[in-house]
Amino acid sequence: MKNVEMTLEGTILTMKIDISKDFGPSKSGKSITIASTEGNISLPEAEDVRIGLNVYKSNK
Repeated sequence: MKNVEMTLEGTILTMKIDISKDFGPSKSGKSITIASTEGNISLPEAEDVRIGLNVYKSNK
């Protein structure tokens, strides 16, 4: 994962992302990646729950 911290407390999933981060342009060059799970992942505490996340901003 890039720039994603996740915690599960009971049934509440909390994600922490620093939106000031920059991991460079996407393959198309249209956006800048801020955070990503880099595909779908299972939560260690809840293997039957999967998450896929991409956070980005436009590349102006």
